[in-house]
Amino acid sequence: MSAAELITTGTGRITTGTGRLADGAAQLAAGGAGEHRTLIITLFAVFVAATLGITVWAGRQTKGTEDFYAGGRQFSGFQNGLAISGDYMSAASFLGIAGAIALFGYDGFLYSIGFLVAWLVALLLVAEPLRNSGRFTMGDVLAYRMRQRPVRTAAGVSTIIVSIFYLLAQMAGAGALVTLLLGITSEAGKILVVVLVGIVMILYVSIGGMKGTTWVQMVKAVLLIAGTLLITFLVMLKFDFNISTLLGKAAEESGKGAAFLEPGLKYGVTATSKIDFISLGIALVLGTAGLPHILIRFYTVPTAKAARKSVNWAIGIIGVFYLMTIALGFGAAALIKPETIMASNKAGNTAAPLLAQEIGGGADSTGGAILLAVISAVAFATILAVVAGLTLASSSSFAHDLYVNVIRKGQATEKEEVRAARWATVGIGAVAIVLGVFARGLNVAGLVALAFAVAASANLPTILYSLFWKRFTTQGALWSIYGGLASSVLLVLFSPVVSGKPTSMFPGADFHFFPLENPGLISIPLGFLLGWLGSLLSKEEPDVKKYAELEVRSLTGTGAH
Repeated sequence: MSAAELITTGTGRITTGTGRLADGAAQLAAGGAGEHRTLIITLFAVFVAATLGITVWAGRQTKGTEDFYAGGRQFSGFQNGLAISGDYMSAASFLGIAGAIALFGYDGFLYSIGFLVAWLVALLLVAEPLRNSGRFTMGDVLAYRMRQRPVRTAAGVSTIIVSIFYLLAQMAGAGALVTLLLGITSEAGKILVVVLVGIVMILYVSIGGMKGTTWVQMVKAVLLIAGTLLITFLVMLKFDFNISTLLGKAAEESGKGAAFLEPGLKYGVTATSKIDFISLGIALVLGTAGLPHILIRFYTVPTAKAARKSVNWAIGIIGVFYLMTIALGFGAAALIKPETIMASNKAGNTAAPLLAQEIGGGADSTGGAILLAVISAVAFATILAVVAGLTLASSSSFAHDLYVNVIRKGQATEKEEVRAARWATVGIGAVAIVLGVFARGLNVAGLVALAFAVAASANLPTILYSLFWKRFTTQGALWSIYGGLASSVLLVLFSPVVSGKPTSMFPGADFHFFPLENPGLISIPLGFLLGWLGSLLSKEEPDVKKYAELEVRSLTGTGAH
């Protein structure tokens, strides 16, 4: 039986959560509950307190909308590159990819490749023109040459929905991580963890704004790289720095032999899974350039040159990290049985923390407890930083695009705008908490891939057409955004991610008719097609003069904020 079948069948000791194997996983999750529990919680609490302190400090320096949305545009290229990498290396990167590699080998590593390659699209097509053309949000770029109210409404709706999809992944990762760290086994306890993470997230954004979020992301990026380097070093040390030995041991322990290191374990079982892989690849490569929380990061630097530098730094930092996921994922496969990982979390999200505990000396050792606590704190920092960025992106779009420019028709004061953004943070955080409760059992890398698909379907076509096609119209923008958004979300709702499998969001129901787990193959081309078709069929004459102004501004920076 393949690893993919093992997960989907929902039978046996692993997926039932009962029997000796599950009991053993609970003991492993406890990680020396008696003598080491205090140490683990203390190290964990110190980090959370420190980052909240940074947020409060930054919040005192946030005066107006430019501070709240863009951090006063005071960050250098290196600082913003560090923050972008902190924003991008999410729970999917640290927890989800490590788990996917540990369970599916080569096919799991494809997530790392897709996430990294995606940055080339962001660098070459979006980063600099977007920084020059907008002020705070994607809606600013669209509204420059089109009718403001309809396109800002569409941009705001799309930003919020994409952000919520991405937030689901972070909430699922947080639930898996903290329940492992604290040894929580009850469903009520796991739900409470998701709620508490959501509350901390709301505090981060509402108090600190972009300044607080950026500093937390920078600290988190440094900690994540340092923690991953440490685990990579210890794993490679155990195998005498011979990657062939590591891969061979991982293949042997996986029970799949050579197939573990070859394509097809997850995406080659059936014709549908092969098509699903193509869909996943398209979503990963094109999705980054449409992610709202990544797009708003380009506005925090003072110049277009700094925006370019920040992306270059981000590519270097992110590239190093994704190379190290080889040691994280294959190290977990070599040193921890897949059955043990899946008994702890059926989607594999706890592979990296369990590897840290194992490499530190095991569940009953002080070294294992310390390393588990440190890596878990780093992973939790990863989650908090990313959810803060996502919540900030969606609340900014609500306040700036919907509240100020649509509801108040541009008549709101800066104080009212910031207040609206903070209230939006509370509302979006509440939605994320409720949905996160249902998504806590799903693999976070897969959830993030869904967010990428929605972003690439709704946002990317509109951004590219707006920047580079002079015949693009308001109707084309609306068709592209709403069509890409509706098709991708509907296909996700009626896919195996939501129902029809033991690993679905609703495992007891089956109302899916779309066979693929990622909708990108259908919804992304549809988003581009609708933008083109809507513009051709529009009775509105494109504003050629405005397009010429936007073209000069996007390419040269003349008149940019």
